[in-house]
Amino acid sequence: GWFTKPLLLVIILTLVIAAFYLASARNATIGPGKLQFAGESLYGFIRNDVALDAIGHDGLRFAPFLATLFSFVAVNNLAGIIPILQFPATSHIAFPLVLAVISWVIFLYLGIRRHGPVTYFKEMMFPPGIPVPVYFLLAPIEFFSTVIVRPITLMLRLTFNMFAGHLVLLLFVLGGEHLLFEYGGFVGILAGSISIFGSIVLTGFEAFVQLLQAYVFTLLTALYIGGALADEH
Repeated sequence: GWFTKPLLLVIILTLVIAAFYLASARNATIGPGKLQFAGESLYGFIRNDVALDAIGHDGLRFAPFLATLFSFVAVNNLAGIIPILQFPATSHIAFPLVLAVISWVIFLYLGIRRHGPVTYFKEMMFPPGIPVPVYFLLAPIEFFSTVIVRPITLMLRLTFNMFAGHLVLLLFVLGGEHLLFEYGGFVGILAGSISIFGSIVLTGFEAFVQLLQAYVFTLLTALYIGGALADEH
């Protein structure tokens, strides 16, 4: 059926994210408690180090979207190492595809609204100061890389990283379990123990990669928005 475990996880984790931000903003005080401090720190990080740095002053109005995007991707990535859940929904290509399309629509819409469709695509495909014959090669490359490749790379980078990390972690755990309980003997116990220990180390590394990929996805979206809003892009 259409109602799968990844979809259920996305629904549950989206509600968790919404509850976290609502709870952290509820009854806000000058001296924040732990929950308010966590919410403000996360939002402040995305606002200052992503939105404002990548977009500029206009980044303030995109900070809520970028903070939501980062939170959604990060939490769904981390679901891959959370006991019981143990599955990153972002390893299913449908979810990164939807996120990439949303980012793609936003930066294209902003660029066209800011500059007008003719000027936007003209500046994209025909940058000044280049010999005219070069435009025959450069124009389609620029169009393809900006309009087609960007959402595809956003989608594939996130999907493949989450899928590969989850698969490697799963192999270490299942391999270690097999060596310990099925293979047996000194060699099996030794190799299985090393495999299980390796899975613990990999879990920490995977958590870092999961957060990094959420940051990269959000940063690239902000950079694309900043480029669309720039006077020359």
